[in-house]
Amino acid sequence: MFTGISEEKGKIQAIGNNYIIVECTKVLEGSKTGDSIAVNGVCLTLTEFGRDFFKADVSPETFKVTALGNLRGGDYVNLERAMHADGRFGGHMVLGHVDGVAKIVSIVKNHEFFDLIIELNSDEIRYIVRKGSIAVNGISLTAAEITGERVRMAIIPHTFENTNLSNLKSGDFVNIEVDILAKYVEKFLSTSDNKSGINMDFLERNGFC
Repeated sequence: MFTGISEEKGKIQAIGNNYIIVECTKVLEGSKTGDSIAVNGVCLTLTEFGRDFFKADVSPETFKVTALGNLRGGDYVNLERAMHADGRFGGHMVLGHVDGVAKIVSIVKNHEFFDLIIELNSDEIRYIVRKGSIAVNGISLTAAEITGERVRMAIIPHTFENTNLSNLKSGDFVNIEVDILAKYVEKFLSTSDNKSGINMDFLERNGFC
């Protein structure tokens, strides 16, 4: 489990049909073979590492359903180690199980902040609510505005400068993970034996959606 707070911006050293090698330092502290590291929000297993790099296996399916397949040597990625049980939640509950890929519509400076607009598909947009959480390339962000299948997020300077958002542009693709709580709510409400009295009307009346 992760929190969506990127610890380090690593650089792709090499990428092959079934592996990825990332140049980094901070996320290697205390790490060992078999540990989980989120790479642009994708939970991967550390299979080999040295003083300033790690290698992880990547299945063809993972390359297919995430934006990792678009990466090239020299590209930057967001890195986060799995959260310790006694750790602090700085973002939101992120599993590292990417739901899909979204396209960046625009990312522009707005005074000292940055406005990021991405376009999702109907499978993911239904889980996004205004002021709700969404992980973009593994970064925990808040949906400020939703228009159709587009979501706008306000990015603070620190996040922009310390993640690979500063290296992206319109037309690039990013990994998306929606809030897992939204999926559980949908599953719970869809069961035929729901006798709790909790339904969409109840959630709306009490400010949950």
